[in-house]
Amino acid sequence: MTTPHLRLARPTRDLAAAELFWVDGLGLDVLWRGAGTEPGEHDLTMVGWRDAQWHLELVGGPHLAVTPSPTKEDLFVLYLDSPVDDALVRRLEQCGGTRVSGGPYWDRWGVTIADPDGYRLVLSTRAWANT
Repeated sequence: MTTPHLRLARPTRDLAAAELFWVDGLGLDVLWRGAGTEPGEHDLTMVGWRDAQWHLELVGGPHLAVTPSPTKEDLFVLYLDSPVDDALVRRLEQCGGTRVSGGPYWDRWGVTIADPDGYRLVLSTRAWANT
């Protein structure tokens, strides 16, 4: 069986600000970009690492039907299996992120940064284990 590819789509108020955070801040690549030209279509920027089995689709533009409404539980967790680099956290903040408390568990095991729309990125010091 092949490994499925995962897409996570999120609305954004400002596609350029979201791209700055995820690409320049975190270091993801722009995998695809498209402009919604017809009613009901959206502007899209897909970001991720080229060899990963997932990508994050940022959805914006004038035809966006919803406003981003993140909660404290809307987490995008990256398991680093190492300490969080302070320079990475500073770069994410310089690119529009805000360091926030992730609660006792995530504060113990990593750093939580809210993106420009308020969605939370957790940089976890733990390793992912699917056992």
